[in-house]
Formats: sequence, structure tokens, C-alpha cells
Amino acid sequence: MISRLFDFMKQSKSIQLNNKYSLDIYTNTYTYHKASSSSSTPKALCDVFINHRGTDTKKTLATLLYDNLKARNLRPFLDYKTLKPGDHIFDHINGAIYTSKVAVTVFSPNYGHSYSCLHELALIMESKKRIIPIFFDIKPSQLDVVIERVRCPDDEIQRFRWALQEARDIVGLMFDSDKGNLSEVVTSASDIIVQRLVELEAEDESV
Repeated sequence: MISRLFDFMKQSKSIQLNNKYSLDIYTNTYTYHKASSSSSTPKALCDVFINHRGTDTKKTLATLLYDNLKARNLRPFLDYKTLKPGDHIFDHINGAIYTSKVAVTVFSPNYGHSYSCLHELALIMESKKRIIPIFFDIKPSQLDVVIERVRCPDDEIQRFRWALQEARDIVGLMFDSDKGNLSEVVTSASDIIVQRLVELEAEDESV
């Protein structure tokens, strides 16, 4: 994965990372590319899993983030972009969560209404992924599980609430669609994702 990042940054100057990230990532990436070029690692389905509520962010932040990460030569997973006809939805989504290194959770006003979103979040938290939350038109304190109990057993409701509580305690990016610049938050999120991937690669190299 790091070698793909390095190759992309050598070949393209049209997409640049911000401030210190560009220097840190460029230097670290080169080092890890050299050190890991002779080693092989199990093939992952994706580098970054994007967890989001489609009705809120599918046509805006989630898609822009996916495209930005693809342009940086990464392998993001976004359900409607990645899945193909005939794929078993939960098998592919669960596999992508387990094999990814970083997860982006895009919290939005209708997030707590979605079983799929909450199920993915619980798997992300249980598998102890490095998480980058983005709070899109919602504050952390406003997050809650609002699925009807007739559709979901109590133990699963508690599991989802635990996952949301864990996510609330992680520092994330805030975005207000009435005031914020969507391009800026997408770029900032992508920069942070790349930095986290470089850090994780460094941890793997030190083991």
C-alpha cells in the first residue's frame, strides 16, 4: 500500500497534501517503501472503509472522499461504488471492515436510523480499527440509536449504543453544510487518512 502511495506522489503534482503532512508523508513513505519492497503481506480488500448514511451523504461527502482517496492511489471501500452485481452485501462489507486498516465514520442526522450503519460501526469498534469520525451536520452529543425495538432486539440496541458511545470519545472533524467548505473537509480528511496509514505501516515495520 505504501509503495502505491509513493509511486503516486512521484508521478503527480496536481494533488498535494497540506503543510507538514506533505513532508512527513513523503519522507516516511519513501522509507517504508524501501524497507518493505522485499516483503509480502496478505492481500486486503481495501485500505480505507467509509461508513456513512447514504440518504445524507452519498451524493456529497462520501463520494467526494472516495474519489479523493482513489486519486491518491488508495483503495477505499464505499458500498455503492465498490460492490458489483451478484456480490453478497454483508459478506463483502464485513470482509472489507476486517481487512481495512482505517475506517472513516461519517455521522449525519439520519445515521442512527440505519441498521446497516450501526452494524458496520459496531464491527469497526469491535475490530479496533483506527477511526476517523466526521460529524456532518450533527454534534457528537446528538448521536443516538433510534431504530424501533420491534425491528431490533435489545441486546443489539445495546451493542449499537456502546459503539456510538465509543465513537463519541474520538476526536473527529466537524462539518456544517450551511457554513463549511466541502472540498476543504474532504481534503483534510484525506490528509489525515494518509497520515494514519503511514503511521500504521511504521508500526507494522517495527514489529
